[in-house]
Amino acid sequence: MNGLGNDFVVLDGREHKITLGPEDAQRLGDRKGALGLGCDQVIVMEPSQKADVFMRIFNADGSEVSACGNATRCVALIAAGETGRSQVSIETRAGLLKANVASPDTITIDMGKPRFQWDEIPLAEPFHDTTGIELQIGPVDAPVLHTPSAVNVGNPHAIFWVNDVDAHDLGRFGPLLENHPIFPERANISLAQITSRGGLKLRVWERGAGLTRACGTAACAAAVAAARKDLTDRKVNVELPGGVLVIEWAPDDHILMTGPAELEFEGVLAADTLSRVPV
Repeated sequence: MNGLGNDFVVLDGREHKITLGPEDAQRLGDRKGALGLGCDQVIVMEPSQKADVFMRIFNADGSEVSACGNATRCVALIAAGETGRSQVSIETRAGLLKANVASPDTITIDMGKPRFQWDEIPLAEPFHDTTGIELQIGPVDAPVLHTPSAVNVGNPHAIFWVNDVDAHDLGRFGPLLENHPIFPERANISLAQITSRGGLKLRVWERGAGLTRACGTAACAAAVAAARKDLTDRKVNVELPGGVLVIEWAPDDHILMTGPAELEFEGVLAADTLSRVPV
């Protein structure tokens, strides 16, 4: 499945438990490997006592994470199709998320409230104002990138404000910034360009996945960070390489993300393909 080109291998582990090790997620995520699948994240659907489904998320590097906005829309599309309801709920490690599936092209996820305190993001040291933290790439007197906004929307994000998102080599800077000591849990790194009060353009280096065509949580993080800095209104169109997400930071401080999801193909993965999938 994919959401704006951010692609996923979605495994259904609701009837038969699926246990993935890091090496299994790496093999599934490898675009050049023998399995021939490849993806940004591997998603495992599991039973939930409090929602329609529990969503477990593994990055292509094998690390497990708590949130993925585009994958949430994909799982919501599955749940809505199975239940016949437009309103469905998805449990994640980041909390319980509610979804409204109007159509495959219009799926809205309530991503919850953003967190801005330095120890909630988390950062390695205190910052009173996380709209711009002390971090830069390049010479001290002429940094290439500097003073990113930091926010947690289920995972940590740093947003660098630039005049042109295409003028910087994010593929080179991304790994350095993702693993900077200021981010004890690593971070998603974004370049954001304000295009109007109602729009911004975004490129993302995703923690554990690299450059991606879209990142839903990064779009949410950039939108709320821009609103905090009064660079945009609280509802914006976020343009990503894969397409546009509509992000609204509602009056109750919940973030509403609206965008599409698509099923590319279905199949069966043999139980002995992966080392830790039980037969």
